[in-house]
Amino acid sequence: MKKCLLPIVIGAGLVAATFYLHNTKTVVAGTQQSAAVFDSDGKLQLPTGYRSWVFVGAPLTPNGLNNGHANFPEYHHVYVEKKNVDAYLKTGSFPEGTMIVKELTRVLDPTFPDGSQTEPSGRGYFNGEYNGIDVTVKDSKRFANTNGWGFFTFGHHPLPYAKTAAESPVSECAGCHIANVAKTDMTWIQFYPLLRDKKGY
Repeated sequence: MKKCLLPIVIGAGLVAATFYLHNTKTVVAGTQQSAAVFDSDGKLQLPTGYRSWVFVGAPLTPNGLNNGHANFPEYHHVYVEKKNVDAYLKTGSFPEGTMIVKELTRVLDPTFPDGSQTEPSGRGYFNGEYNGIDVTVKDSKRFANTNGWGFFTFGHHPLPYAKTAAESPVSECAGCHIANVAKTDMTWIQFYPLLRDKKGY
């Protein structure tokens, strides 16, 4: 009798375990809306692995072309997770939880007054050292006062960056986005061909 019951008990246990794991995965998937992690003070943790995300563009506004006083004299390397790029290409807007990372790099060894230098490929601008990172997060409830996006700065200086950042004042970041790119989901889509032209990868 015991030999007959053993397979039944094992089978019942496997069914229960499968049911538990299936439901656990469902719950986890449902809660993983965003890669953004906030602490109890509302500060955003510095995201990791962002350089493996989709690279969408690198605008440059060098000091040499702005009377020596550009607001952002570095390259802006902009990264977005692939799933959120895919969603944008389909719908024209980013899903809740999207993070956009802008990592800054200095212009490499300027030798001319305009900040350029000469390399075998010609005279131009080239990437130098990392020099800061900004992150925007889409969360319509948390950032309802700034069109659904929060803006965070982890320092404009060489590595290492700060591990956490408080939301930046509206006058520093959000205000400019609201004034200029509110109609394109608070993002400078015009600078990123992949997002602007929507022709896919």
